[in-house]
Amino acid sequence: QVQLAESGGGSVQAGGSLRLSCAASGHTYSTVPMAWFRQVPGREREGVAGIYTYGGSTVYHASVKGRFTISQDNADNTVYLQMNDLKPEDTATYYCAAANLPVEEWFLLEPGRYDYWGQGTQVTVSS
Repeated sequence: QVQLAESGGGSVQAGGSLRLSCAASGHTYSTVPMAWFRQVPGREREGVAGIYTYGGSTVYHASVKGRFTISQDNADNTVYLQMNDLKPEDTATYYCAAANLPVEEWFLLEPGRYDYWGQGTQVTVSS
């Protein structure tokens, strides 16, 4: 089992920045792909960014490319999402997720491919 705990959400004005953290505990050696998703009420959960923690390959949703950066600290089993130039449409609950190996096509950022989820952290961007 793997436990994920997000932190770092909050409210910010458009153009501002936030950094989300996801601390993983438990059998983290088995969950190499990790990702951030977001969801607003009435809409499907959307993949924002992913990272393959062995090697550090990353993938981003087109809407955040160039503004968001996913990174890892293997010593602390923590994954970060640095969000810059935030826009009102980035407002959502953000979830950290991890996938058990083996997993195919982790980079597609499809929720069904991920096995563990955090409780979510709210990000609100005002115009």
